[in-house]
Amino acid sequence: MTDTAPSLDPLAQMEHDKTRGYNQGLTPLHPPQKSLIRLNIGIRAVILIIAAMVIEFGIRNELPLAAGTIIGPVTAIALFLFTFLPGRIYRRWGYDIGPEGQDDQLRVLRGFMWRMDTIVPFNRIQHIDVAQGPLQRVFGLSTLIVHTAGTHNSIVALPGLSTPDAEAMRETIKGHIRQDMI
Repeated sequence: MTDTAPSLDPLAQMEHDKTRGYNQGLTPLHPPQKSLIRLNIGIRAVILIIAAMVIEFGIRNELPLAAGTIIGPVTAIALFLFTFLPGRIYRRWGYDIGPEGQDDQLRVLRGFMWRMDTIVPFNRIQHIDVAQGPLQRVFGLSTLIVHTAGTHNSIVALPGLSTPDAEAMRETIKGHIRQDMI
């Protein structure tokens, strides 16, 4: 939940600063999230390439297609997405817990093509979960899930947090909720 990146690696610091510029100065997600995004895109790309292979081999007797007519473009698109999309998605996520001196809301900014800026006041929060899937565990990541009152957008998920940061945020929000109840 720290606001600054460790200054050990100058390239990592440059990436951190670049990310903060894309997400309006909010705290970026934990850096391994980019690798997790890349892995998820890679899994989908492999499935898409296998589907293209099945389609191409299935219709090759029906239509006079040259080898690679379907597989080639699909593979090129998959490699392009695998290479360039994870960084773009990662840079466009950010979060913050309240403005300076007023820690009474959670702000989550996300979206690559369609931007969504969600602000959740702590007094609207019903309960908080910290979830972790099998791939997230490999990267040491967790998702903070905030359930709010109401029906529209009543669940706000913030993936890509380090597990200690997600747990610390949960405790911070719980502390504010307890203060509001008193």
